[in-house]
Amino acid sequence: MSVRARDGLRAALAAGLLAVLLSACAGSSSRYPVPALPVSKLEQLRADALRALPPEETGEFLDTDLVEVVTLDPGLRLDVRYAGSDNFLRAPIYPEARVFLQRPAAEAVVRANRVLQAHGYGLLLFDGYRPWYVTRMFWDATPSEQRNFVADPATGSRHNRGCAIDLSLFDLKTGLEVPMPSGYDEFSERAHPDYAGGKAEQRAARDLLRTTMEAEGFTVNDDEWWHYDCRDWQKYRIGNAFFKDLPRTR
Repeated sequence: MSVRARDGLRAALAAGLLAVLLSACAGSSSRYPVPALPVSKLEQLRADALRALPPEETGEFLDTDLVEVVTLDPGLRLDVRYAGSDNFLRAPIYPEARVFLQRPAAEAVVRANRVLQAHGYGLLLFDGYRPWYVTRMFWDATPSEQRNFVADPATGSRHNRGCAIDLSLFDLKTGLEVPMPSGYDEFSERAHPDYAGGKAEQRAARDLLRTTMEAEGFTVNDDEWWHYDCRDWQKYRIGNAFFKDLPRTR
């Protein structure tokens, strides 16, 4: 190969690699538009959130009874993205991969999982109870124009009450996560539960999940197909307990 041909090939390969990288970056930007934060900034957000206090609430509330969901049904699978770096902040937020819910909500998830198993699927759990300080971190890290995807810490999240679950489906035969019209934690219209785009089989899987969860008393979030709130969420207080202080088995 001549020098000129070799140089041309190198240039073509470099251009192709650049195109792939730009495409990947574009996709990442669409999914996670929140700028990646330096470690020092993220830790400052964490420190500020830990010093802050949740909003005061008045009235009568049910006693908190958070249960680790997988202890009720070992057929459930965990993929707790906030315990790793595959999330919109690209950094571990939780110290452990654990999912808790108030007991009635946890039992409803177990019932939904049994229904879905008849269709060849299982439930893949991303997140449940979330300490309030984490909601404060998410809010502070998110640009104002994207805050419809995160809860306002001034009022608290239904995750903070142990009454919201983020989840998807996995295929019982392959063990693989079932493709949906968008990825989890994606900040785009593709994440809306009524999004009409994507592939028909993706929408069908999303809609099966929704039908099954709604039959157990959950309602889907307007912006996130994966987020479901259980009935009576308003009857529980905002929580800020650390995972390490919650029971491992019930």
